[in-house]
Formats: sequence, structure tokens, C-alpha cells
Amino acid sequence: MSHLFPTYAKWEIEPESAKGSYLIGTDGKKYLDFTSGIGVCGLGHCNEEVKKAVEEQLNKFWHVSNLFPVALQEKAAELIVKGSGMDCVFFSNSGAEANEAAIKLARKATGKSKIITFLSSFHGRTFATMSATGQDKIKHGYGPMLETFEYVPFNDIYALEQQLTDDTAAVMLEVVQGEGGIHVAAKEFLQKVEVLCKEKGALLIIDEIQTGIGRTGTPFAFQQFDLNPDIISIAKGLANGIPVGAIAAKGNLKEFFGAGSHGTTFGGNPLAMAAASKTMEIVFNEAFLQAVNEKSSYLIHSLQEKLKSNQYVKDIRGLGLMIGIEVELEVANVLSELRKTGFIALPAGTNVIRLLPSLTTTKEEIDLAVEIIGKLLNSYTKMTV
Repeated sequence: MSHLFPTYAKWEIEPESAKGSYLIGTDGKKYLDFTSGIGVCGLGHCNEEVKKAVEEQLNKFWHVSNLFPVALQEKAAELIVKGSGMDCVFFSNSGAEANEAAIKLARKATGKSKIITFLSSFHGRTFATMSATGQDKIKHGYGPMLETFEYVPFNDIYALEQQLTDDTAAVMLEVVQGEGGIHVAAKEFLQKVEVLCKEKGALLIIDEIQTGIGRTGTPFAFQQFDLNPDIISIAKGLANGIPVGAIAAKGNLKEFFGAGSHGTTFGGNPLAMAAASKTMEIVFNEAFLQAVNEKSSYLIHSLQEKLKSNQYVKDIRGLGLMIGIEVELEVANVLSELRKTGFIALPAGTNVIRLLPSLTTTKEEIDLAVEIIGKLLNSYTKMTV
């Protein structure tokens, strides 16, 4: 009998070890992992350089609290600032905590409380971030949500114009809705959102939890749309599997997070900072990001070719190595069948197969993934009457 709360519908695979793009189960079976820990292990499982950086810090000290200056925090913050074009950083432990910090900062800096988010968005499972999320399914059973959040359809600028007023503290969005189905925002829409925010004195918060740290082919996804956000939230791929989150903000917001205004016991932990610094040093390299974009193009094109005549496949979309295959099938069943073949992928909603391979995945691994996916999906045939 398990002593864990049954909050997760766990798969049948129990990991024994993992390296690069592969996971080994306790049954000895080898799996090609195109989940990378839900977009976390961007450099692959057990990356040697990150491991070495953590081990070096492990032999110095593990934790001292934020009452002390920690040089590795400054180093990691500088890398985020250089990679994002922002000015100041606050470290947390997770993406939900990062979004909590972004919400708090926006409300305090503007003196306003209304925040607009989008339908099908996902921002976390704390009470504020659950309230910010535009999906009712994660809110069932918890009673009334925070009343200061309003929701509009994604990519619908007219709907936003109707809701965005002088009383709005911020607009919070994902450039690519991950949990919501791998939907990429239109550039014109995003740029208009920024203009409207400036007109109404609202802050623009971009949730880069899943899209950041090279996942979409640039350090952060917003950079591909010529945007200038006020706050971005970061987590998942930031430390390649060591728990960490962060927000980065413009310098004019720094005064609103003064001493005692916000805090965390474990945020900015030295072990996490060692992992984050090494991860960013690798990922924010121009040649590395160019390779991510080349792999993205190759993967999408290969999927399109393999599945072009498949009667169940409705769309293949995404940005960088964040790709969704929309199918007219119960995706949970498809993913279960894929796992039986030794391939692991994720859902995004009920009918999208989500692929989040490591950023270091190889052409050979991509070819194998496409072959496995194509073989399974092309084996299905619609019933004829």
C-alpha cells in the first residue's frame, strides 16, 4: 500500500536510472524519453557538466539561508539578466512560486489588483496561480477562486480590449500554451497586447516556465516576437532537474521588492544556483541554440512527412523543441501504447501528443521517435460503415 496521496495518475514505468535521452526502468527496459521531465532536463538526464558543478558546491556548503550574500546567486542572476534583457531577479523553488512572485510584484507596483489571463492557460497550482489559470478542471472542489482574475480567449485581441481597463494591474500570458495544447500566440496579437498594456498602465507578465531556457530556440520565447515584457517567470529547464524558479523584471520594479516584502527559505539554494549557472552557460550559447532550431525544423518536417496521409492527425505545431501533434484519438490510450514500444511522450489536453525532448537530442533519436510515433498512428484505421 502506498502512503502517498493519489494526486498523480502514475505510469507503469518505475525509473531505475537515466542518461541523456534515455530512461531505464526497474524492469531493465530502455525508453526513449521525449518528456525530459516535463521540459526540465533540457541538457538530458544526468548531464555531466551540471553534475560536476553541483558536486563542487555540495563539497562546500548546501544551505545557509538568504540572510547571507551568496556569490552563485549573483552569477545565476547575471546570466538570466544577460539572456533575457531584464534587470533584476528573485529566486524561488518552482514555477508556481515564480508566478506567485510575479503576481505579488505586479499588484504591489501598480497598486491595482485585477489581472487578466487567458482561457486554456496554465500558471500553477497554488491558490493564486490556480486562480490565474484559465482551465476549470484544476479548480474543481476548492471553492471560490480569487476574484481579481479575469479570463479572455487566447489570440483574441478584441476580447482583451473589452476587459483591459485602467484598473488592470497586469496581463499574464504564455507565448506558447503548453498544458493548454501547444498553441502558439500570433505575433501581431502579442505585440498588440503590449501596446494595450502600456496604454492602460498595466504590466505585461510573460510566463516562460515551460518555454524558457532554450526550449523554443532562443533563451526565452518572448524574444522571437519582439516583445518587451515587464516581468517574466522562469523554472523547469533552469537547473536541468534541480528544483528552482525565478522571476526577472525591469529595473523600475526593483524598489517594490525591498527588504521584507517577499521571501523564501530555500529559494536561491546554492546547489540549485550551481546547477542553474552551468545550465545557462551551456544553453545560452549561440551555436547551441542554432542546433536547437535545426533539430526543431528537422523533427517537425519529419513528423509531417511521416504522418501526412494519416486520417487521425489534425495538426502538427509548436516552437523549437516544444511540439504538439493534435489527433482525433484518445491521447491517453495512444501514449500508453507508445510506452509499450519503449517511447515516452506527454499529453497536452485530451487530444494532443506533446513532445519535449532534451535540447541535446540527436538526429538519430529524432529519427527513432518519428518512426515509433508514425508506426503506431499509421496502424490505426477508421471504422467504415
